[in-house]
Amino acid sequence: MKYQIIPVTPFEQNCSLLWCEQTKRGAVVDPGGDVSRILRAVEANGVEVEKILVTHGHIDHAGGVADMAARLSLPIEGPQREDKFWIDGMVAQSKMFGFANVRSFTPDRWLEQGDTVSFGNLVLDVLHCPGHTPGHVVFFARPDRLAIVGDVLFQGSIGRTDFPKGDFETLISSIRNRLWPLGNDVAFIPGHGPMSTFGAERRSNPFCGD
Repeated sequence: MKYQIIPVTPFEQNCSLLWCEQTKRGAVVDPGGDVSRILRAVEANGVEVEKILVTHGHIDHAGGVADMAARLSLPIEGPQREDKFWIDGMVAQSKMFGFANVRSFTPDRWLEQGDTVSFGNLVLDVLHCPGHTPGHVVFFARPDRLAIVGDVLFQGSIGRTDFPKGDFETLISSIRNRLWPLGNDVAFIPGHGPMSTFGAERRSNPFCGD
């Protein structure tokens, strides 16, 4: 699997363009905004986007979903249904954070622990990892040893848990029981900031390390 990280919105959220090398068919994960910038990356890489994947319903991750889906006639998969209240409140989020032209959406498919998503010849595992939001999901490309973790985990930090329905203990449990068992060698793309590996975070992350 090939990928490109595209920082979007004033929050510098890591939107990810993922694609299958054999077919050049791909998916966009968390198009939070700046859709034209994302589409330029799609075109530059010669990718045919099949779908939009969403880790959770916060506006910096999902604010551009409705726009991109409409422009390219794409299905939307994710997050888990417990984040519906965040997605339904997208317009209110946009007013709070000053995002323009943001619309709510209804995913074509809500995701659950143990589901898979696919594009091209690739299949990604879905892990439900609540705590930052109740319906947060992580996408794991097992053969590539790569996880797209949204705002669950960062290099040296973890996602905030002071938002509605966030919970610190639930987040730590998600990290330790859902992410760590995937292996220390797994690299991850966080929702913000630089990439890291699960092994590095287990050694040195002050919030969730061993």
